Amino acid sequence: MMQRGAYGASRAGGAFEPLAVIQQPHTGLRIVSWLFSLVIFGCIANEGYINRPDEVEQFCIFNRNQNACNYAVSMGSLAFLCCMAFLALDAYFPQISSINERKKAVLADVGTSAFWSFVWFVGFCFLANQWQVAKPEDNPLRSGADAARAAITFSFFSIFTWGALTLVSLERLKRVCFEEEYEELFTQP
Repeated sequence: MMQRGAYGASRAGGAFEPLAVIQQPHTGLRIVSWLFSLVIFGCIANEGYINRPDEVEQFCIFNRNQNACNYAVSMGSLAFLCCMAFLALDAYFPQISSINERKKAVLADVGTSAFWSFVWFVGFCFLANQWQVAKPEDNPLRSGADAARAAITFSFFSIFTWGALTLVSLERLKRVCFEEEYEELFTQP
């Protein structure tokens, strides 16, 4: 049974409870964001570079703009690693006994989630624009079109998953701040 409160500072140092970590809403959202970044990275790395039948050199499927593919691959892989780091922090979070350290961790989560929501908004706009202006003669066989559309779609969905992570983290910050105030008011000198 999960205790109500400010994320278990009273339970800090206790046994690791994987089920309690998985049941947290931010963990579920982070896993979904992790999968979305993996899809974006994988689609572009696998099918994002094409060439015409008469060319040897491969170009980005997004209007032959290498920056579009580089952006998607870079941000997808960095978001993947960021999700992994914060999943580890989510697992370790109940073990943190210092309220100040908890507050720092949650503030980092809020800032990082807001940053990634913005990055995916920019990425969605950039990829959608480059896909819209791509010339059909650059890809006569229509290869990689599904991968390009999947990258655009999942970058759009990533805006909302990271935005939801920002909101959930703000709620978490309120609870940690309440815990800090409670400790200051009711701790015996």
